[in-house]
Amino acid sequence: MDSGIYMAMRNASGQPGRQNRPAGETLRRIARLAHPHRRRMAWFLVVSTGVAVLTVVTPVLAGRAVNAINSGAPVSVLAAIAGLIALAAIAEAGLGLVTRWLSANLGEGLIHQLRTTVFDHVQRMPVAFFTRTRTGALVSRLNSDVLGAQRAFSDTLAGVVSNVVTLLLTLGVMLALSWQVTLLAAVLLPAFLIPARLMGRRLAALEREAADHNAAMSTRMTERFSAPGATLIKLFGRPSQESAEFADRADRVRAIGVRSAMLQWVFVTALTLASSLAVALVYGVGGGFALAGALSAGDVVALAMLLTRLYQPLTALAGARMEIMTVLVSFERVFEVLDLKPMIDDAPDARPVPDGPVGVEFDGVSFAYPTADQVSLASLEEVATLDTRGGEPVLHDVSFSVEPGRMLALVGSSGAGKSTVAQLVARLYDTGSGAVRLGGVDVRDLTAESVHRAVGFVTQDGHLLHDTVGANLRIGAPEATDAELWEALRRARLDGLVAGLPDGLDTIVGERGYRLSGGERQRMTIARVLLARPRVVVLDEATASLDYTSEAAVQAALAEALEGRTAIVIAHRLSTVRDADEILVLEHGRVVERGTHATLLHRDGRYAELAGAARA
Repeated sequence: MDSGIYMAMRNASGQPGRQNRPAGETLRRIARLAHPHRRRMAWFLVVSTGVAVLTVVTPVLAGRAVNAINSGAPVSVLAAIAGLIALAAIAEAGLGLVTRWLSANLGEGLIHQLRTTVFDHVQRMPVAFFTRTRTGALVSRLNSDVLGAQRAFSDTLAGVVSNVVTLLLTLGVMLALSWQVTLLAAVLLPAFLIPARLMGRRLAALEREAADHNAAMSTRMTERFSAPGATLIKLFGRPSQESAEFADRADRVRAIGVRSAMLQWVFVTALTLASSLAVALVYGVGGGFALAGALSAGDVVALAMLLTRLYQPLTALAGARMEIMTVLVSFERVFEVLDLKPMIDDAPDARPVPDGPVGVEFDGVSFAYPTADQVSLASLEEVATLDTRGGEPVLHDVSFSVEPGRMLALVGSSGAGKSTVAQLVARLYDTGSGAVRLGGVDVRDLTAESVHRAVGFVTQDGHLLHDTVGANLRIGAPEATDAELWEALRRARLDGLVAGLPDGLDTIVGERGYRLSGGERQRMTIARVLLARPRVVVLDEATASLDYTSEAAVQAALAEALEGRTAIVIAHRLSTVRDADEILVLEHGRVVERGTHATLLHRDGRYAELAGAARA
């Protein structure tokens, strides 16, 4: 990610997630975003100025043609003027094409950087951000809102620059021809300025409301069209209610669209009427001056044509104000996401995990999950205000160590803090106090990338992407050959299944891997870990949701995955942790017992209670 661009977009005061910023603040951030492209913007301004000059030249030449006709000038003079008008039109068309190319390149380049910056930023957010955020609302920020922001550079910017230059040049020429007629025509200017201010705010509010509803519909479709979401709706028989709720949202967007369209139509029609009245005024007053000998007929025609050229940019600029207000909404919604601070950042002197076998150590670790205002936005959760709960410690002064190549098991009641320990080992969060060490080094002094390469994680759900078998396996080892993939599948007891699939390694597994059974998905994730060759393996309830047949196959695959590696195993089924070198019993975030299986049973404490409950 381009850090300069990121800092430009973040370099503004205010609390993360704040909505409805002052427009000036948002414009300043957009200007900082565009600063690296100032040379291309300068060329764009130069070419736009050329187009504006040619726009004014044509009416002046037309006036000269009328005067030449009235004075009985030679045909050659009229031919020369007509040739100049034709050349001006050709040059205007050519420069207009160049202007469009420059604006499109500028807009697309800036939006490419904005989109990739937002994507990279979101990837750095903690897991808590994704557990709170509605996926559809987040995707809407990266798609609809970024595309909305694109209009600022590819369309609105080009129009504003060329229209401002055209306006100034046209006004200057008109004043030179007749300042009296020009001032009289300016009487109708308030008809442009007042509606633009009033309707601009209203349209911006409608745009913001429509964006929220569109994000909500995107979220609903994302959730309901996934395999588990669709299954849930079908099982509980709510398709008609779902359709009604979606239709209600869609109807609100429709109503907003109609109101926006009517506001814009009324506004443009009023401006067009004002322009027509102004032209009538020029012909009436200017014609009177011409009859009195104060103006030539050609000057009256030139003034009328220039007035049309004057009111065209005025109309466009008045509309541009509304477009800008709409675009600012898109930028504000994107900046909201960028203002959320990632909680995991590499230290300036961060180094890789040391080579060789890696041990794990927790030294007085206490930890509380971040509160909603630290990691989320109300608009991304689609709530009025963020949940104020959270921040309560879930681990209290936890200390243990796992020597390289040995296995530690974590057991305890649900909510005791076992999965939290696993997430801290993989540095999905950083501890509040104490230290988590890999290879004797605090993980906060290590690069996050090297930590994630060193620590392999197998979770309960066995998540897979909607991609091929091979692509899912290569997530942990992008350069792996097909032969290496088949070896990992063999060790995970899955090679026979994949060989029997229609396209083998190129078979699509479906969203979240739902074309495979639970045990098959789990063995796929184990094969992925085997391929990645991590030095530490964390198993978080890896067999909890499997039947005994699937569990046996997965346990055999896990034995391959754990061989020779440092392991931390979390399990409710105590049969899976009997052979651990040490077992820690966690309750309410504290270590209440530790020892081997036999030792803990002999003590007849909490572990013995869990073992008895498991046998029952």
